[in-house]
Amino acid sequence: MPAPERIPPRSLTATELLTRGELTVLGQIREASNAVLYCSVAYGDESAECVYKPVAGERPLWDFPDGTLAQREVAAYEVSRAIGWDLVPPTVLRDGPYGEGMVQLWIETAEGDSGLLALVEDEEPAEGWKAVGFAEVGEGRTALLVHADDERLRRLAVLDAVINNGDRKGGHLLPAPDGRLYGIDHGVTFNVDDKLRTLLWGWAGEPLTSEAVGALKGLAEALRPRGVLAVRLASLITEAEVGAVRSRVAALLDSGVHPAPSGEWPAIPWPPV
Repeated sequence: MPAPERIPPRSLTATELLTRGELTVLGQIREASNAVLYCSVAYGDESAECVYKPVAGERPLWDFPDGTLAQREVAAYEVSRAIGWDLVPPTVLRDGPYGEGMVQLWIETAEGDSGLLALVEDEEPAEGWKAVGFAEVGEGRTALLVHADDERLRRLAVLDAVINNGDRKGGHLLPAPDGRLYGIDHGVTFNVDDKLRTLLWGWAGEPLTSEAVGALKGLAEALRPRGVLAVRLASLITEAEVGAVRSRVAALLDSGVHPAPSGEWPAIPWPPV
């Protein structure tokens, strides 16, 4: 009788590896305002590098009294998946060496791909760029802050409007060698009050793309009560915050345009990098 065919084991998805693998702390990213640990994660023959942000290392925020930074980071990943653009690296909530925390796949950035943001001396942006606003650069001088008119950034601007990102800085943009662009550091998100603060205002007031409208319609469906995304978010953020996500998606679809700064608070995060 012939021996049964050996079926090779299925490779783990990134989220499965992050969830089930053994975390080993390799170092600390010291410039971060909260505890950020550089780790490896391994399960069987599979391994990867990742970032682990334990809840125990979070600094409390008076205007974000509910939940944790880690939960909001995972919620941002879930929205990114649901919208279909996968702009946030795979991210899970799990136990680790220092307790529960957010674990996110490490993204190696492309060398020399820094052409997303710039300060220029001109009054108007050049072709292929969008104006954000004027910034002081010292000695009474100002320069125009611009970002690339890049579809990857435009998708990220839509995602930020949905999750109400209060801290979209230049250093949170990771261009990967395969041409993809990722956004990271989403702990200051999902507030019920409008807190959108970003460097990606270049499309403010402009019509949403047809792709964005289609993606938002799909997101609205997933956010219906007992919808797949609504159920996932309910375990990570408050009921009021889930309702606020629904309202922001509905408002974007109703207006059909990218949001503009409210004028009630600084629209650009500080420091901007």
